[in-house]
Amino acid sequence: MVQRSILSILFALFLLPLSFQAQSNSKEFVFPDIPGYITLKCDFHMHTVFSDGLVWPTTRVDEAVSEGLDAIAITEHLEYWSHKHYVKGDHNTSFEIAKPYADKKDLILVRGCEITKGMPPGHFNFFFIKDANAIDSVDWKKAIIQAREQGAFIMWNHPGWRMENTIPVWFEEHSWLLSEGLLDGIEVVNENEYYPKAWQWCKDSNLTILGNSDIHDPVDLFWDRGKGDHRPITLVFAKERSEEGIREALDEGRTAIYYKDMVLGDEKYLKELFYESIHVLDILSQPVIASDSGEMPNTHSYDIVNSSCIPIQLETKSVDGETISLTVPAGEAISFDPGGDYLLWKWAVKNFLLAPGKNLEINYIN
Repeated sequence: MVQRSILSILFALFLLPLSFQAQSNSKEFVFPDIPGYITLKCDFHMHTVFSDGLVWPTTRVDEAVSEGLDAIAITEHLEYWSHKHYVKGDHNTSFEIAKPYADKKDLILVRGCEITKGMPPGHFNFFFIKDANAIDSVDWKKAIIQAREQGAFIMWNHPGWRMENTIPVWFEEHSWLLSEGLLDGIEVVNENEYYPKAWQWCKDSNLTILGNSDIHDPVDLFWDRGKGDHRPITLVFAKERSEEGIREALDEGRTAIYYKDMVLGDEKYLKELFYESIHVLDILSQPVIASDSGEMPNTHSYDIVNSSCIPIQLETKSVDGETISLTVPAGEAISFDPGGDYLLWKWAVKNFLLAPGKNLEINYIN
């Protein structure tokens, strides 16, 4: 773990409330970069009036910018167009309307589309395509192959949608896609649904995990950001802030999902994300370092600073076995006095998940 200078930690402790206040007023997503990568906030599944959504394409851009997103994909259904009597165009029109506006707003807009088939095989999104019109086909296999020929990243959408108890089922059709190299990722979180079983499939088959809004309504009419609600997003750990950087990271599986108050992802990324978000100081403003045993000297109160937009939930045990739970609110600092006993600073991060039912564990905080 990288040690941070006293000056940088002091900056986080004393200036963070001021800097974060402006961000929280607009309810932006705020996540730190991690060593070697830029943390990009993305939503790769949404609709406009050019399929069955309720807003104009440029509105999707404004919504994303207001929330601090770095990239979005507008993924119109190819099979139906609910408002065709009122708007004219083709399957590329929403992208073409939104792209120049997104460029002006410094938002990365990925060209994409969605095929909407019965289960099996279900719905699929294609990203980084060249022409959505060329993918439109009644035959789902032909559509997927056409998308791949355009270089698409292929995601299986909401695998538990309209399934019994929203539990996804893996069909022979999905085995065929996997064997043919025609499946790159699965939407483990869609809107307000989370599919733990699909996450395990991603782990077993080395597929990229994604979480997206699939928003049709205006975002602020669906999620009440004023009450802490938010769309799910995909965190992409990219080498650069560009469309090429996002594609490389998706291909390599460097993603996590922010859903409600949880972060889902691989340990090597979530651990770094945690350490870049949380800083601990004693009352003398000195960095706190654990001994090899994991025990912390119990002579001070400690200030714990959270520089991210997610309230981070911690749990540990004292030497006498007492469970101690802490929540460090988003963008705030709290004081913590461990009391008279030595405290084993081996924390479970209750809302950072490495697999279904498995929490991130850390040996100490710096």
